Amino acid sequence: MPTNPYLDIDRLMLGDIHTSSETMDNLTVLCDDFGSRFGGTPGERQAADFFRDKFKEYGLKKSRKEPYRYASWRRGQTTLEITSPIKREISCIALPYCPSANLTAELVSVGDGMPRDFEAAGRKLRGKIVMATSGSATGHRFVHRSEKYARSALAGAVGFVFMNHYDGLGPATGSIADNQEAIIPGISVSKEDGSFLQRLMARKGSVTIRIKARNRTSEKTSWNVVAELPGNTHPDEWILAGCHYDGHDISQGAMDPVSGMVCVQEAARVLQKYAGDQLGCGIRFIAFGTEEIGLIGAKNYVAQHADELDQIRLYINMDSAGGGGRKGIVMHRRPELDAFFANARAEMKYDMPYGQGMSAFSDHFPFFEAGVATCGMGDVEGVFTGRGYGHTAHDTLDKIKLADLREASSVLSRLLLRISCTKEWPTKRWTEKQAERMMKKDASLEIVKVEADLVKLYRRRNRRGRREKNHG
Repeated sequence: MPTNPYLDIDRLMLGDIHTSSETMDNLTVLCDDFGSRFGGTPGERQAADFFRDKFKEYGLKKSRKEPYRYASWRRGQTTLEITSPIKREISCIALPYCPSANLTAELVSVGDGMPRDFEAAGRKLRGKIVMATSGSATGHRFVHRSEKYARSALAGAVGFVFMNHYDGLGPATGSIADNQEAIIPGISVSKEDGSFLQRLMARKGSVTIRIKARNRTSEKTSWNVVAELPGNTHPDEWILAGCHYDGHDISQGAMDPVSGMVCVQEAARVLQKYAGDQLGCGIRFIAFGTEEIGLIGAKNYVAQHADELDQIRLYINMDSAGGGGRKGIVMHRRPELDAFFANARAEMKYDMPYGQGMSAFSDHFPFFEAGVATCGMGDVEGVFTGRGYGHTAHDTLDKIKLADLREASSVLSRLLLRISCTKEWPTKRWTEKQAERMMKKDASLEIVKVEADLVKLYRRRNRRGRREKNHG
């Protein structure tokens, strides 16, 4: 069993974190005062200012907002009406980047929307409105909403209905495009209403629906908020710890994402207070903007800091980390880091699950694509079955426990200290070609290929639109 060379600092940080309500106090302001913080809302700007000012208050260096431009989306009124074989209106919401629309077509279900479901349907989806649940088949990899939407559009569908698979939580939201208006309309319904539509199709054979939507996309400014603790022995190397701060516009986004961001803040606070002059490499703390509509903040950070990427030891993503569940580390295809985290676990005397995993749906992914080593806080030994109340109107402050915030903050603080003070870091940045090869080998990243095919469809539609305009 290794000894703990950081025991004195650990005790100071843990004692402070576990006797402080700072994380919950910050979370309360972010949720109750600023609301969803969705891109383009007043609460988004208020939250960005809040993070900048809090980092300054905690004594961090170079606390600043880094602006970027993006396509902001505003929801308007959306309706779903059954026109045949009965007439009835069903409650629904538009999915972010859903364009304005007025279309009528037959509704077709593809069940959970697994790749095999789309293969079985084949050309039958052309000209139809496709409905898929938010669940994934047992024993199959998790298939994200954006993949189900993309496969629908690629199959020639004219619309998409996303059915929540959880009882009593209403419609689940989530973007259907990245930083641009979507190619076909997409809406969401509750499990109960989706089940009614499924029964109607089973009993009547054919169901026709009309979707009307009035939404708006326009260019706006958002911000990443960045602050630093400089290193002493390796001042040109950095660890990044971050989380996005924008939630979806239908809820407070308490668990997803900002329960994780207040833990990033808390780690910054206690590390500056108790270890600020003892760090090896520097630590950069980042609150990313507009993740929920395409990882836009993280993509802009990677582009704006391209000349610094070789200097990054590791990016730790804290998206939703202050919610329930075990607080471990999911490394993104970096087995060479296993020994480091095994030693850290033993040294910290903390039952921390760690291991390898992958996902393309949070702020780590633009870094991963650029070859930077990344990981996230989570339970690699757990089984992911869906978001639960995440991305619904029920993701509210009352769901979050102070004990979970304290635990996530404690684990992050202790790991950042150890990563910073390690003299020789056991991994380095891949080339982008190496990252590309890794993505091609990883079955969990099939979404990357599917979305690349969707981009080609966008381009074909845009070219056709320009030709029609020129000949109009």
